[in-house]
Amino acid sequence: MRTHLPKLLASEITPKAVFEGRRDLIKSAAAGAFGLALAPWFSREALASSPQKLIATPNPNFILKDESTGYQYVTGYNNFYEFGTEKSDPAANAGSLQTRPWTVTIEGLVKKPVTLDIDALLKLAPMEERVYRMRCVEGWSMVIPWDGYSLSKLLNYVQPLGSAKFVEFISLADRKQMPGLRSQIIDWPYREGLRLDEAMNPLTLLTFGLYGEVLPKQNGAPVRIVVPWK
Repeated sequence: MRTHLPKLLASEITPKAVFEGRRDLIKSAAAGAFGLALAPWFSREALASSPQKLIATPNPNFILKDESTGYQYVTGYNNFYEFGTEKSDPAANAGSLQTRPWTVTIEGLVKKPVTLDIDALLKLAPMEERVYRMRCVEGWSMVIPWDGYSLSKLLNYVQPLGSAKFVEFISLADRKQMPGLRSQIIDWPYREGLRLDEAMNPLTLLTFGLYGEVLPKQNGAPVRIVVPWK
């Protein structure tokens, strides 16, 4: 299994204006074998030495040598149907999302079902910065620094049983906070799934920030999964 990416040049970094967040804004997850359930816990202040900064150590296997493009562009073009179907809708409508308090519940086919608060989750593994080159079937591609740690750290903590085969992620669906839920574009809440071996792959990132700052609400705050081959 290879976890090394080639060194990236600034010219390869997709402008943040064309960055699209995946729709897997995580609030809860339940696996066919075991599951995660996430509730609000997290603010920028909770993770940062200053209100907007996230402390993460660059992973030498995924390091960006050159200066990244301007942060301001990443927040304006996203793909979270919970806030609307237009790419500008999340930035316009995500302000109503309450990201505190937030807890994580893991249950199902695990030896250690547990509910974790923000402090326990942040202490679980060191934060690291990784630069992933990502390509989407929708026709866009991007190279962007993410901040978090491998999802496998959390899964190993709860010890999946041998019969566990899949993890299903179920997003928050709160009509009071998410105007996009008024539409019938999908059967809410939004769901996503991984095979257990995919979820345990060290490339699968439990993500709290991007470009050295905590995730904005329209980019998947307070926590999301980043899977570079999805």
